[in-house]
Amino acid sequence: FKDYELIDADNGERLERWGDIILIRPDPQIIWSGERKDRRWREANAVYHRSNLGGGYWEKLRNVPDVWNVSYNSLTFRLKPMGFKHTGVFPEQACNWDYVGEIIEKSGRKDVKVLNLFAYTGAATVAALKKGASVVHVDASKGMVQWAKENAASSGVADKNVRWIVDDCMKFVAREIRRGNKYDIIIMDPPSYGRGPGGEVWKLENEIFGFVSQCCELLT
Repeated sequence: FKDYELIDADNGERLERWGDIILIRPDPQIIWSGERKDRRWREANAVYHRSNLGGGYWEKLRNVPDVWNVSYNSLTFRLKPMGFKHTGVFPEQACNWDYVGEIIEKSGRKDVKVLNLFAYTGAATVAALKKGASVVHVDASKGMVQWAKENAASSGVADKNVRWIVDDCMKFVAREIRRGNKYDIIIMDPPSYGRGPGGEVWKLENEIFGFVSQCCELLT
């Protein structure tokens, strides 16, 4: 992942390079303290500050574009600093994009069907489309689905076989079971807590086992 680098981590924060942009973001799992010898701690483009009231804000120290691109192999993603410290891409998921691509390639088929649930900005969707699969992309956020469409366009797969769906994932899966639809691969990266477009509450520890069991009914 040449366009992403975890440079350093210290005292609840991570120093990262996204393309040419250096960001400092909070991470509660970084419980150690160091000396911050790397000069880039002092040269960051932006730092995210948490608020005691929840959420937080980006302090832009140097020029930070509203949108910029990073690439991973043949995939290109549009990044945007978001209100909850995120940029729109989780780079640690790259091994999973590769894994899905390998499964599709090794199948030797041209008709692999993929269902991507809680699909966020569509990195896994784009990776599957690149390998020739058809994808149904489902997320409860209209804004995230639009962002995923932008990632598909920047990666050159906007014209591939993909359906973009804004819906509660649990409701969508229940309807697909009733319709008798089947998929060869199901991807999901659910949040620990979230709300659907109709106010539906999702808590991972309460829902995940039953939901995965349901999804198994959709597998070929």
